[in-house]
Amino acid sequence: MSRREPGAELPARHDIYVRPQSKEHPEAYRRFWSAIRRILKRIGHDRLPAFAKAAISVAEPAGRISLQSEPHPVPVEDCGAYTVLSANLWHDWPRFKNLEERLEGFAKLVQSERVDLLLLQELARIPNFKADEWLAERLNMAYVYSRANGSQKIGFEEGLGVYSRFPLKRLPFIRQMSQAHNPFSRRLALGVEVDTPCGEIVAFSAHLGLMRKQNARQLRELYAWVKEITSGRSAIIAGDFNVSEGARHMKHVRSTWLDTFREIHLYRRSPTHVIRWPWGGALLSHRLDYIFLQPGYPEWQVLDVRHIDPHEGPHSDHRAVLARLISSPLAA
Repeated sequence: MSRREPGAELPARHDIYVRPQSKEHPEAYRRFWSAIRRILKRIGHDRLPAFAKAAISVAEPAGRISLQSEPHPVPVEDCGAYTVLSANLWHDWPRFKNLEERLEGFAKLVQSERVDLLLLQELARIPNFKADEWLAERLNMAYVYSRANGSQKIGFEEGLGVYSRFPLKRLPFIRQMSQAHNPFSRRLALGVEVDTPCGEIVAFSAHLGLMRKQNARQLRELYAWVKEITSGRSAIIAGDFNVSEGARHMKHVRSTWLDTFREIHLYRRSPTHVIRWPWGGALLSHRLDYIFLQPGYPEWQVLDVRHIDPHEGPHSDHRAVLARLISSPLAA
């Protein structure tokens, strides 16, 4: 597995390691790795039990990615409506209930809506099945996948993905978010430059933490990182943010980033995640999944936004968010 820096030219297809951009690892990380090194030095790596090696692999920082820079075939189209879909695909560890059937229904939805850009969370890899590779082949899209949690050495990992009908440019950007002092769990954002018929745009898929203070810290970090990466360019930032739109830190972000759903549906209540009683009926429901637009060049306008599920039934415990965009010059 080769190592490359973000922004380098993108190979046609490869499994590589990209050093994640993040704050200095917490002290817990350093203590953990220091203890592991001392143990390995004392007993020798070959004598380390297999289950311990697997556990250590789970704690490996993010950065391992799989990618294919161009779709097959590469479409030749004029600038027009650009369709973006963001979805948490719900790996459902350890059951993985109906995983392949749910993915097939989701793939049909992507095709029926003629989606140009997919921003995905909780893409699962289990023995004999890699959801990221399966979707790329099923949809004939360029893609990049980054592991977030787990490890193939324990038979399960999950991560983020960006898929495109148009070529990807250069290597992706990965941000390992601030996290509680736990080397076995992490939250990520994955960004990549996409060469659309309307010009280059930077697309980000993000999955933030559940705890309120942690979530607020991660969202502020994501906001600053996207601004630094894009340098005045337009950006699409989407994913499972695990926070309702009424939270103070979300209101701050929405004051700059355009909330595409609220651009079309000013007052409509439409949750993307519902927690139900065992006997049915909603217990809690929130809008946790978003597609944001960061203003920049080229400029984009929102034509339509919907929360949707495949016709065959839900693909996940979250609804997908679909937005149709158009570049401003064409909209004039």
